Amino acid sequence: MNKLIWFRSDLRVMDNRALSSALKGGFDGGVYALYVATPKQWDSHDWGEPKVSFMLRCVDSLSKNLRELGVPLILEKRETFGELPKLLLKLCQKLDVSEVYLNKEYELNEIERDKNVKEALEPNGIEIFAYDDQTCLAPDHPELRTGGGRPYSVFTPFMKKWIDIIDSEGLPSVNKRPKKRKISKLPTELLKYESVSELNLPFNTFKEEWPGGERNGLERLKSFAAKGIEHYGDRRDFPSISGTSRISPYLAAGALSARKCLAYAVRANEDQLTMDKNGEMIWASEIIWREFYRHVLFHNQRICKYGAYREEVDKVAWRYDEDEFERWCSGMTGYPLVDAAMRQLNSTGWMHNRLRMVVSMFLTKHLLIDWRRGEKYFNQKLVDADFASNNGGWQWSSSTGTDAQPYFRIFNPYSQSEKFDKEGSFIKEFVPELTPLSGKALHKPEAKLCEACGYPSPIIEHPEGRERALNAFKRA
Repeated sequence: MNKLIWFRSDLRVMDNRALSSALKGGFDGGVYALYVATPKQWDSHDWGEPKVSFMLRCVDSLSKNLRELGVPLILEKRETFGELPKLLLKLCQKLDVSEVYLNKEYELNEIERDKNVKEALEPNGIEIFAYDDQTCLAPDHPELRTGGGRPYSVFTPFMKKWIDIIDSEGLPSVNKRPKKRKISKLPTELLKYESVSELNLPFNTFKEEWPGGERNGLERLKSFAAKGIEHYGDRRDFPSISGTSRISPYLAAGALSARKCLAYAVRANEDQLTMDKNGEMIWASEIIWREFYRHVLFHNQRICKYGAYREEVDKVAWRYDEDEFERWCSGMTGYPLVDAAMRQLNSTGWMHNRLRMVVSMFLTKHLLIDWRRGEKYFNQKLVDADFASNNGGWQWSSSTGTDAQPYFRIFNPYSQSEKFDKEGSFIKEFVPELTPLSGKALHKPEAKLCEACGYPSPIIEHPEGRERALNAFKRA
């Protein structure tokens, strides 16, 4: 009997729980791998071309790496998750597979998909082995609870308990690259697609900026750990400098494991995991934020149905002004830092994290436009689109989620601009029509200067937008 490893959002061979378990010991039967593209399902989840393209480049890299290990990757294409139980059963029977290995995904549709596959396979004598692999600690870890036994809804106590558990249990192990084995022969009729490019799906979008695969992700991680992590706390908020790791797409696609990232952070901090505010531990806290949002997702599946975590905030009278939303999307709001950030997103598939907070709060507070519209746009445009983190970030900024900003705390885009892009170099890079300006005139150009530069006047004045948001939240 043979084994099948079903890859999804875990596109790597290093430190992959399902792969390591399938290849453990002296098993000498056939081992096969499977990846299924589901474009209509991806569309329903608002996955855009940048994410799909990057992910498929990671699949292409994975295919080569698996072949080096002696494990052939079968590529399949189905439109939706509903077609997968039948596909998996047929493949297992064709390949004489008795065991399927996979890493868990925690979103609602994905949980239902895996339940349906299990119900199709197990009555036919095919066993499924599922592993918690996306995180350092499983979202439902029995110790990851408040004193009252409830899931966490506030980050700081979550982080403290998370670190306490790691201190008690030790750093999660990082599995090495599996050993090479004799390649399993694959029936030629199963080689419908010999390469990812034959799937006829986006593949080259932002290819130069974001090369796919775990080797590229690991190179970035190593470089950041060696040269950037020490200064992360001082540099991370300034979009004009390279102060962040830029590994988020690799984490989102599973080309890097969170455990390996944590190991690098702890090693850089003299093998200590603490709540200190040095660069190494501030960056480690970003990993823990990612874990927090998966914890929240796992225990609150209503957010997979477009629900606010704080149900009472669903009563906010959001505006649905199409013209204003389009101006926000295209970077034409008349607020230079907001517009530079949105143009960075549209032209590179990525946005600096400080700016994600600025633009999301601008959309939901200044324009009072439903946070779900911004969340969807980010999903469609980001190469690192990740449901749990994206949803968590948008609900934080819009004061609708866990550990949310109080509704009365509203970023002033002008002061954010002067503080984090003082010289205006980031603004000038992405809003070149403002290049002749400097100082306060660049951060907050008057109407005459806007007209002279061919740049729009502010879509709404800051005090007016702030007051409207405060009133709307008070009435909710």
